[in-house]
Amino acid sequence: MDFQDFLQIVPHLNAVNLPGVEAHNIMVPEERLKIIKNINFEKINPKNAGVLMLIYPKKGQTHLVLIVRNSYKGVHSSQIAFPGGKYEDKDLTLKQTALRETFEEVGIDSDKIQILKAFTHLYIPPSNFMVYPFLGICKEEITFYPDPIEVADIIELPLSIFLSDSIVVDAKINTSYANSIEVPVFKIDEHIVWGATAMMLSELKVVLNSILSKINF
Repeated sequence: MDFQDFLQIVPHLNAVNLPGVEAHNIMVPEERLKIIKNINFEKINPKNAGVLMLIYPKKGQTHLVLIVRNSYKGVHSSQIAFPGGKYEDKDLTLKQTALRETFEEVGIDSDKIQILKAFTHLYIPPSNFMVYPFLGICKEEITFYPDPIEVADIIELPLSIFLSDSIVVDAKINTSYANSIEVPVFKIDEHIVWGATAMMLSELKVVLNSILSKINF
């Protein structure tokens, strides 16, 4: 998608009602739905995190950035995610958390980013995090400077590919709650995106497609 075309979508974002759980559940296997339904959030007191769904131009085309996390001793080792991380006391808001972590992980200064909309938060059982995603835009071409400690690779996903139906497939993976189960995933070249990141991607995709269905370029 041409970046100038995407800019025509931006004014319509505020009027969109977020599909929330309905969009998340498109990418959730039945086993995970059962786990989430039985959680008492007051009892478990989840930690908070903010992540950024950053859209930007590259050679005139609209892109969305994802990161491949480094391998480490943790539940999200080597997974694909949005830039972001844990809320810290110095953060005034979760939006600030997302912007701070984006700078720390991929080197994009918050001054270059405009936050367009907060999306629906969701819970990640294995790490006990409540994650708050924000859609942001950078209107100029950017160069990423990934933190070698946290980021193994950068994925620059063209929005035209992200919005296509062919990118969503079923794959067998091992999860924290079951081994070798079939789950819906986003397949991006050799990368498989599932779990919370796939759920957030799903809501973004539903929102953008709903706007595109109502406007003409």
